[in-house]
Amino acid sequence: MYNGIGLQTPRGSGTNGHVQRNWAIVRKNKDKVTYKTEDAKLDQLNKQPNKEILDHVRKRKVEVKCAELADILEDQGFTSEEINNKVESYRSLLMGSDIKSSTPQDEFGRVK
Repeated sequence: MYNGIGLQTPRGSGTNGHVQRNWAIVRKNKDKVTYKTEDAKLDQLNKQPNKEILDHVRKRKVEVKCAELADILEDQGFTSEEINNKVESYRSLLMGSDIKSSTPQDEFGRVK
């Protein structure tokens, strides 16, 4: 028995005691559906980008450029030590130029 509904015990009733909802009842009012409004869409449009994601994308672009330089130097016949030294100097040049930008930026890296 659950909340006073059903049999105390199914013994001797010829049933297993399972209680089901009556789906034949017609409700007078439906459940209210809330639709998205224009304000909710505007909030989604004005969402600020994640700083870590922007930083990751910037670092990934630098690494792609470094990998391209390493491929070019390898095709030209440089040794692995020379390639590593040149790639490290190129990486530091790219990372330094990204950090020191001449245009003013906000905390997400966008131009003000």
